[in-house]
Amino acid sequence: MEHFWFFVGIGFFAQLVDGALGMAYGVISMTMLLNFGVSPLIASASIHFSEIFTTGVSGISHAFFDNIDRRILIRLAIPGMMGGALGAYVLTKSPSHLVRIIILIYLILTGFFILYRAWRYRSQKKAHKHHRHAVAPLGFFGAFLDAITGGGWGTIVTSSLVALGVSPRHVVGSSNLAEFFVTLCQSFVFFVALKYITWNIVGGLLLGGIVAAPLAGYLVRIFPVRVMMFLIGTLVIVLSLVAVL
Repeated sequence: MEHFWFFVGIGFFAQLVDGALGMAYGVISMTMLLNFGVSPLIASASIHFSEIFTTGVSGISHAFFDNIDRRILIRLAIPGMMGGALGAYVLTKSPSHLVRIIILIYLILTGFFILYRAWRYRSQKKAHKHHRHAVAPLGFFGAFLDAITGGGWGTIVTSSLVALGVSPRHVVGSSNLAEFFVTLCQSFVFFVALKYITWNIVGGLLLGGIVAAPLAGYLVRIFPVRVMMFLIGTLVIVLSLVAVL
């Protein structure tokens, strides 16, 4: 159980942010795990194994606080499951050193994207009608990229739907619950390919995430989202640059 509590800390922080913003669990976890020397495939697989439980708890928490839109949930979950399984398969067939470079570049860009979203962020109460056609493609593409890079579901799906004018509260809740079903498919593919689970990492991420998940459903209502987005974007950029250098 070497470094177990370090992984617990990663899981707690990542899930607290993800549950409140609907993004960044995978991004934060992957950034820190790569800095720690974990391979991209093991890191992504471990993240998604742990997310089976954390997204489930987070989804239940959001349902309790009435943050779920059933139509958005269904339109995200079904195509997301297909995209997630495909992305996991692609990662298992890709060379580790090349994937690591690609992921770090992606994480840096994601950090800047989060900063951009924070800069442009504004609370919107009414959804535009045209958002309905964008939900399924966002679910598929977001899950595909999430499987390969360890993070991207919330960054792509949640922020894009909020930008289209969907209620942030319902987007965060619905995307968290949909991610549970997506993660099940991704984890199944990873398990078939690896045939083992890195319990040291998974257990740490899981314990930290489960402790943080119930808190996030409440924090989404009271925490200044824009400030958190600025902090997370900056953190991801700095850690990714450190890993590259």
